[in-house]
Amino acid sequence: MRLSHELARREGVFAGISSGAGIAGAIEVAKTADPGATILVMLPDTGERYLSTPLFADVPVDMTEAEVEISRSTPSAQFGGPGAPQPAAPVLVTADTEAKQVLAKAIGSEPVVVFALEWCEFCWSLRNFFEAIGLAYRVVEIDAVAMQGNELGGRVRRALTAHTGVATIPQVFVGGEFVGGCTDVFDAWRAGELQKKLAAAAIALTGATRVDPYEMLPKWLARREPA
Repeated sequence: MRLSHELARREGVFAGISSGAGIAGAIEVAKTADPGATILVMLPDTGERYLSTPLFADVPVDMTEAEVEISRSTPSAQFGGPGAPQPAAPVLVTADTEAKQVLAKAIGSEPVVVFALEWCEFCWSLRNFFEAIGLAYRVVEIDAVAMQGNELGGRVRRALTAHTGVATIPQVFVGGEFVGGCTDVFDAWRAGELQKKLAAAAIALTGATRVDPYEMLPKWLARREPA
């Protein structure tokens, strides 16, 4: 983690823990490399996925005045700003037969199934919420090592997008029915709709029943009050 910090401070490279580990390995190789040798290091992950992890735990939630001033240089990246230009119409997503079969088997494997990414902050917010209310669920981490063979994770994600029409992660299914992503689930809980879906699927909760799921979101996000 120290080298991940150094990448950001000294090189301006905003990277994650795995990238810091790659730099550490390269330093060890350099100690015994021939003079003038070129060492290639791959930085496999970006830093924004780690904002709620110990990697950046010592970074304050609120920006300083200097940081606020810097942020004003990119109005489209600010909350309430004009927004970035809209992308072109999405390309039709297709999925192969094997990926569809893996997806269908996963959706039907447990009453509650979450398709997630290992270091996605919204995925961890959802996990923390489910733990708080005592909801048993299965998580399918599509970027896990076990899903990397034959690019299965990426293929399953394409099948998932084709199935639900949604490209973002996480995606949650209750009783085989697609409920939505992180904030969709949180809104459904606030409205009492998620409780109804769980009851209809005979899924019991063993934890707290009066939970504001939005408290589980990363602190850097703007708080959303109940409608």
